[in-house]
Amino acid sequence: MDATLLVTRLAEKIRLRRLNRGLTQADLASLAGLTRQKVIAVEKGSMAVGMSAYAKVLAALDCELEVIPAAMPTLDEIHGLFD
Repeated sequence: MDATLLVTRLAEKIRLRRLNRGLTQADLASLAGLTRQKVIAVEKGSMAVGMSAYAKVLAALDCELEVIPAAMPTLDEIHGLFD
């Protein structure tokens, strides 16, 4: 499994959780103690963002990580790998 794909999936789940809670990126940044720009980078799945930023965002959303076997990538995810 490609690490970039895993981070992309995490980023999408974070963005959806934020939206489901009715939070703006600025709201989430305030809750997580981060800048809005850092939250944007997290939601984009930036590999340059440290794990601590992802952890702060997850904590602010009342979420945690769970290690499970990786699912096969979807066709949309595979297509993005070749851009």
